[in-house]
Amino acid sequence: MQRPLGAQISHMLKSRGVDVIFGIPGVHNQEMYRGIEEAGISHVLARHEQGAGFMADGYARASGKPGVAYVITGPGVCNIMTPMGQAYSDSVPILVISSCLDETAARKGQLHQMKDQRAAAETVCDWSEEARTADAAYDLINRAFTELQLGRPRPKHIQVPIKLLEALAPQPPMPAHSGNGGGRGYDSRVAQEIASALKAARKPLMIVGGGARDAAGSCVDLADRVGMAVFCTYAGRGIMPANHPLFFGSMLARPDSARVLSEADLLFVVGSELAQVDLWREAPGHDCPVIRIDIDPAQLPAARQHGDMSVLGDSFIYVGAILDALQENPSATNWNKEKIATIRVRWRSEIDAERPGILPICNALQEVLPDEVMIYSDMTQFAYAAKEVWDMPRPGHWHHPFGFGTLGYAMPAAIGGAVARAGLPTMAIIGDYGFHYTMQELGVAVELGLSLPILLWDNGKLKEIEESMVRAQIA
Repeated sequence: MQRPLGAQISHMLKSRGVDVIFGIPGVHNQEMYRGIEEAGISHVLARHEQGAGFMADGYARASGKPGVAYVITGPGVCNIMTPMGQAYSDSVPILVISSCLDETAARKGQLHQMKDQRAAAETVCDWSEEARTADAAYDLINRAFTELQLGRPRPKHIQVPIKLLEALAPQPPMPAHSGNGGGRGYDSRVAQEIASALKAARKPLMIVGGGARDAAGSCVDLADRVGMAVFCTYAGRGIMPANHPLFFGSMLARPDSARVLSEADLLFVVGSELAQVDLWREAPGHDCPVIRIDIDPAQLPAARQHGDMSVLGDSFIYVGAILDALQENPSATNWNKEKIATIRVRWRSEIDAERPGILPICNALQEVLPDEVMIYSDMTQFAYAAKEVWDMPRPGHWHHPFGFGTLGYAMPAAIGGAVARAGLPTMAIIGDYGFHYTMQELGVAVELGLSLPILLWDNGKLKEIEESMVRAQIA
């Protein structure tokens, strides 16, 4: 059955499991809207393309499925580039589909014209491509969904010329079936080698990041069996139980954590790139071999010293395989539980002194919030303190704009999360200034009838910046 390509794209997305699209229609992309209702997809009308992108981000983080956004040529693409940059830095699977002008080299002065829209979008996403035929559009959508499923999930952008969206096109192909879970295997010899190294270590230390969420249970079992001390990154909170006796919490950014890492004789890093926003220093502080497991080859450095090992693979599969290879329990390691507990108390006191008044509110909120609540926070001092001391009861339930660091993220992202988790508790934490960036999206929450508590940390200023300027002696 032939339909305009814009309509066929919506039908193709439906067949790939898409049930909601966030966006704003305009004269340039209205053909993309022809098929939404017919395909049985819900559309969430944002107030600004930035809001649509953050909603798609929040939806993806909550559901585990790609978030999809439709935007117009030119300003629509520019407006959603900030959310695309955020999704890129935080490994969030979103697909942005936009219209584009049919020709830009010989014609100037057209509505929404940019010098190079595709190239502009590519600066903040995994890739940005233009489909010049219907088959190319279908192939690019298939490529996007395949990569979002099998590789490191990062945003993709596809643009389609307006006349092509309007033209009749054949039905899109049916989805391909991976059959074996995407072919994510593992090397049993590597798993055995890692197991042997963990057995031999006397003070092994594990760092778990957001990429290890699916392996949470296995990471806990591995820490118990080997006797490993554990840190989590901010994105890895909830992987380890808060009361685990060898758990240092999410306090890698404490300056003194470098001294702790220097005590380790083996560092085992799972699903974390150990970025600046994880450590807030140039290096972790260790002086021992490092074993890293990551799905992204770009995050696996070459071996810097004897005993280093970089493993490209899925953390869920590899950590499980390492557990299987540890057939007997290794002897006890040399980490001291009482010393770890004392260090955690001292670090909490440091944070309380740095940001007075926040920790008691964190404690009170933790007592009353249900375990299944999903929290979206913004760039605000409350979140900066909370993400160091608030131990989540389950992984993947606190989302923050870690890498790109965009103000205005929390509320529209929480709307997307609430759409994905209908009937489950969702909450936003925002600073009084960042709230103004996207507060117009409150209209979307009202239209959708969402229950969305918003904690507004109101210090009447950009206090984090004020304190930084005072330290730098800037008036």
